[in-house]
Formats: sequence, structure tokens, C-alpha cells
Amino acid sequence: MDKLFEYSNKLVKEVDTRFFRYIYNEINWNNRMLGLIGPRGVGKTTLVLQYIRESLDPAETLYVTTEDFYFVDHRITQLADDFVKRGGKYLFIDEIHKYKDWSKELKLIYDYHKDLHVVFTGSSILDIKKGSADLSRRAVIYTMQGLSFREYLQLFHGIQSETYSLDEILSRKVELADVPHPLPLFGDYLKRGYYPFALEDDFELRLTQIINQTLESDIPVYAGMNVATGRKLKQLLLIISKSAPFKPNMSKIADMLSASRNNIADYCLYMEEAGMVAQLRSNTGGIRGLGKVDKIYLDNTNLIYNLSADNPNIGNIRETFFLNQMRVKNEVYTSPVADFIIGDKTFEVGGKNKGLRQVKDVENGYIIKDDIEEGYLNVIPLWHLGLTY
Repeated sequence: MDKLFEYSNKLVKEVDTRFFRYIYNEINWNNRMLGLIGPRGVGKTTLVLQYIRESLDPAETLYVTTEDFYFVDHRITQLADDFVKRGGKYLFIDEIHKYKDWSKELKLIYDYHKDLHVVFTGSSILDIKKGSADLSRRAVIYTMQGLSFREYLQLFHGIQSETYSLDEILSRKVELADVPHPLPLFGDYLKRGYYPFALEDDFELRLTQIINQTLESDIPVYAGMNVATGRKLKQLLLIISKSAPFKPNMSKIADMLSASRNNIADYCLYMEEAGMVAQLRSNTGGIRGLGKVDKIYLDNTNLIYNLSADNPNIGNIRETFFLNQMRVKNEVYTSPVADFIIGDKTFEVGGKNKGLRQVKDVENGYIIKDDIEEGYLNVIPLWHLGLTY
């Protein structure tokens, strides 16, 4: 166990605390047990290490990853018992989904150690949501997504901006004095600004590895798929990436993939939960996730450029950015007359030459335009929507 403490203290000491993700101050760290989930590569490990460094006593804190060889012949419950006996109070467990029966053991830890705080992270959202049923009434789960355009400006370029609510953006209250010409930076963000690891070398290669690991390992292991089915997931993702956007025709897709029509909807849901795609639904019933799927997008624009590097569809990119950024603070649904609905507001997304036709007869209708720096009347620059978190 001494080796675990040595490794934990080394990581905490080395973590950079100059930049904190949007969700850092939204988490109630006082919960006795909380989970932080999100797609691979969005910065979950860095965030928990920052919290340890900023707020906790190293003598009472331990960070471990379930990939450590320690867990070849030790259980998490055993670790917790030994840790508490040493005076431990805060246990952080990374990559929890890679540990068999993790939810059952966390439940036991919660029940047996009343004074121990446990934070766990997981990249496989599918498995975390499945296991969290065992932790009902015990663990509070937070979901984290990649960088907003605002966070990208700060992390990549040292440019500070406050966050704006959607209402403030639509009222044209955005001020970004340090960026006289934001469009070149916005273009870079769309290509490589969603994942913090883009600051490191070989971004495209690393992102490809994340895509492959998610489709070839995370989802198949969770759903009990064979290797051939994992390949079908990759084919389906490529089909979606080349559409503008993708309107699902389950029978046609099934024929293309030589798969059962009944399985396609499950494949799409698995990829959505794993952070590879986003499904835009109608607001039938008014309950999120229950409406009919109208369109399917890739989860974020970096994935589009990675998978469709030769000829990415600009309309697809714009709508993907809108949905990706808006979903963090809002419920986004498909519109029968335009692209999106949020509350009582209707949005049509396009380039600088986009007209007002789709929303001219709609109350609270807005045109979201790419390639413009400033807005006017009910016309809002697309990049403004990246400042909400």
C-alpha cells in the first residue's frame, strides 16, 4: 500500500492547477460518495487530482487507478479497510468501470465506513449507469463533457471570458474585448479544441485511439458483443460522420451493415452513452430521452474532422457544435420548422448568408450564423454559443 501512496502523492504534486474545468465548482465535494463520468479524454483524472491538491490533506487522501497491478490480487473493499485503519478519509478511485463488481463493493464500502468519502471516475458511461443502480441513494453522479469554446480560449490561448446564459447571449450581451477577431480561433476549436489533450503531441492519433477503444472494447464488453459486431459499430459511426446530419432509417442501415434492424437502435444508444454520437429527439411527452430520435450527430466537431478529414460537411459541423454546447445547460429538441427548440425558442443554424425564412413566422425565432463576428436583431453569431459553460 505504501507504493500506492507514493504514486498518489507524485501525481497530486505534479498536476497543473492553472486551469479548472467548468464542472469543478459545480460538484458538491462534501457528498460521502460521488461519481464523475464522461467520455474518454475530457479531463476527469486531472480534475480530481486538482481537487486533492487544492483542498485535501495528503496524509488523509489516496488516489488509485484500478489499472494498477495492486488490484490483480487485492479487492477495493480490502483497500478501503486498510486505508481507514491508517487514518484515511478521502479515497479516489479512477477508471472504476475496469474493475469487476465495482458497484457492489462501493456499496459495501459506503455502508461499512461511515466517515470515508469516496470519489470514483469512469470513462465507460454505459457501465457506470448500469452499475449506479446498485448505488441508488448512495452515490451522486456528475457527467462531464469536453471543453467549451470559452474553456478552449482560456486553456489554449490564455484568454479569459465569463460565462453567459442563453438569454444573455440572445440579448447580445457578449463581450470579448481580448479577441478582436474570434473566427480563426473558433475554426481551430472546431477541429481540435474539444479535448484537453490536444495541447499534447499526436492529437489526431490519440483521438483515433479513443474512438477505436470505445467502439472495439468499451461498448462490446458492456453489451456482450463479438469482434464482428464491434466492426459494425465503426461502420455505423462512419456512415453518421458523412451525413448532414444523419436521419436514421433503421431498415436501410441494417441492410448496409448486414445487421438486424432491431439492433441498430441499440447500437446508436450505446454509442450515445459512450460519447461518440448525440441523438436529437422530439419533445414528445416532455421528458428527456423519451422522444422519437429525429437526427443523429457525432458527439462533437473534433470527431467529424477526425472521421471525415477529406470533406467534412460544414452544415453538419455547425449543427453539431450547437447541440454539443447547448445540451450542457439546456434541454435541446428537434424543431418541426427549423433545426432546434430550446424551451419556447426556435433556432435555425447556418452560414453568414442564411436567410430568415425558417423563423420569420415563429415567435422567439433566432438565426444562428457562422462566419460573423457580431450579432444583430434576432441573428446571433454561432461562436457566442460556446461561452455558456
